[in-house]
Amino acid sequence: MTSHRPPRRAVLAVTTLLALSGCGSDSSGEAMEPAVPATPATAATAAPTVAGPGRLAPRATANRFDGARAFALLRTQVEDYGWRPAGSPALRRLAVRLRALLPRGSFEDVPGHPGLRNVVGSVPGRMPAIVVGAHYDVEAAPEGFVGANDGAAGTAAVVTLARAFARAPRPRNARALRFVLFDGEEEPAGCEPFIECGLRGSKAYAERHAGDTSAMILLDYIAERRGLSFPREDGSDPQLWARLRSAARAVGVGALFPNRTAGQIIDDHVPFTQRGVPAIDLIDFDYPLRDTLDDDLGAVSQRSLDAVGEAVHRLVARLRVAR
Repeated sequence: MTSHRPPRRAVLAVTTLLALSGCGSDSSGEAMEPAVPATPATAATAAPTVAGPGRLAPRATANRFDGARAFALLRTQVEDYGWRPAGSPALRRLAVRLRALLPRGSFEDVPGHPGLRNVVGSVPGRMPAIVVGAHYDVEAAPEGFVGANDGAAGTAAVVTLARAFARAPRPRNARALRFVLFDGEEEPAGCEPFIECGLRGSKAYAERHAGDTSAMILLDYIAERRGLSFPREDGSDPQLWARLRSAARAVGVGALFPNRTAGQIIDDHVPFTQRGVPAIDLIDFDYPLRDTLDDDLGAVSQRSLDAVGEAVHRLVARLRVAR
């Protein structure tokens, strides 16, 4: 079943929020391809296009991220909690479970939105902290949307990363880590534009914590079974993205991060970039099943989730000891 309603985010350019990246090179010295021209997103220009079967994600050569455990949590969200839009009883039950899984887990209310709450885990260290985030709510429409890739995948990866870093020995003078699951990323049904109606949890967190955040890494649409690819989203910090690409190469999954850019996307990193925090958005927005009821367990894979998890683990491990 396919939904024909317009996509929930503005894709390509959002020139009022973020400057377009042009030609040039990233900090690794590699030439970068030109950005996609700025054009407003519409249902005609940005609606999903069904792609071919594509390739499987490369297998990571590292083993710091527990892909099996992450995929089990992805499955749990879809099968045990089902449709879980912001403010729903299902999402509030899930939040309790996620808080228990996160190290030093806690809730932070979202001011102005009764019933919404971010779930936050932490690993101590020097400030300002590195934030790794994802949204844990799903689309309010269509009814029954379970968001295996759009919601559950990022959530599962963030929790699994948090648990890995909480167990690992902490390097001397390492940065603090914050693992944040944002509530209310998706807009309420019928509410537009997305920039005003969505991102409720990340707006609240950034307003409260941008001053003690050194970098922000957002995980969204990261587990597509075939054809997974992450060109740099134009609003993502080029230097931080170059470090991600380097980390991905180090764990054998560099092919997932081609040396090109895509358009800008309004997502949970935007409230951070607006406040001057370097942030990146790992999102494969060319996902043919986005915003449809077919975004289910058949569309995602443990292999993809593990490949991304290993790359992000390496990136965070490097960032937290950098001066």
